[in-house]
Amino acid sequence: MSTSEPKRKGLFGRMFGTGDAPRDDERRDDTAGAEATPEPAAEPPRKSWLDRLRSGLSKTSSRLTQGITGLVTKKKLDQETLDELEELLLAADLGLETSARITKALAKGRFDKSISEEEIRETLAEEVASVLEPLARPLAIDETRKPHVILVLGVNGSGKTTTIGKLAAKLTREGRRVMLAAGDTFRAAAIDQLKVWSERTGAPVIARDVGADASGLAFDAMKAAQEATSDVLLIDTAGRLQNKEGLMAELEKVVRVIRKVDATAPHDVLLVLDATTGQNALQQVEVFRERAGVTGLVMTKLDGTARGGILVAIAARYALPIHAIGVGEGVDDLQSFSAKDDARAIAEN
Repeated sequence: MSTSEPKRKGLFGRMFGTGDAPRDDERRDDTAGAEATPEPAAEPPRKSWLDRLRSGLSKTSSRLTQGITGLVTKKKLDQETLDELEELLLAADLGLETSARITKALAKGRFDKSISEEEIRETLAEEVASVLEPLARPLAIDETRKPHVILVLGVNGSGKTTTIGKLAAKLTREGRRVMLAAGDTFRAAAIDQLKVWSERTGAPVIARDVGADASGLAFDAMKAAQEATSDVLLIDTAGRLQNKEGLMAELEKVVRVIRKVDATAPHDVLLVLDATTGQNALQQVEVFRERAGVTGLVMTKLDGTARGGILVAIAARYALPIHAIGVGEGVDDLQSFSAKDDARAIAEN
């Protein structure tokens, strides 16, 4: 919503903050001299993506580093130290599978021997990267589909609608014709948010009134995207809580309706996860994968969380492709996932 421009001030207004001449009690001492106008602060240079990722995961890495530093004060790597390390890794939400894998790798050839902090961190980075590397896959658009349909899921507050907007911006910059569908018909704010992204990106949006049937909207959006020969159709959905049976059933209906128009669609079903939810994200993956056939993940809000290891736990358990991660609100703060970068950011302070 635009705001009205403030009334321009005259010469006295620009000098003294009002449009009238100053009163006698407001006049400055002529001998005092005018204060120098401070120079505007230079805008700090934009950080690289890796620097932003490291900064975002600093709480996770600092927590691990502090714990590791305390462990290596012992002279030898004994079972007690390994148990304490495993507890530390579990506290960072790395998951039971990965935590056991890291401690096992450390014990091999080093048990009952001295070990340095650097050795632990190097092993941590190597094992995390080995879990994540097979799953780091950029989102691929099938050029033969008109449109390539991407259904986007996630619970309330996960950053789902914002992720759709960022994906639309990226795809339109690549020269693709994108259409948006405001399928979260429960929230006026979600519909309005997609309309704003539509204006920013030039991607048309199919929207209805609040409370409209979501499956009917999906059907209309599919038809509109086909008629416009759009390259990509991004369909938003309501932020369903995974334990709400009625809402999950409606999501299944949306998928069925999409397939009435194109039996091969949706071509991607992306689940957007909020990193700050920690272990709850595991349950979300389980339910959404079962009920809606999730094909890939996007992890948001990695900036400032001490639970950045949850992505590793999800990868180890479900082996779903990780397409992108987000570390901020800017359009460029959603990037394709790199296993090595993520592993380094977790292991380094």
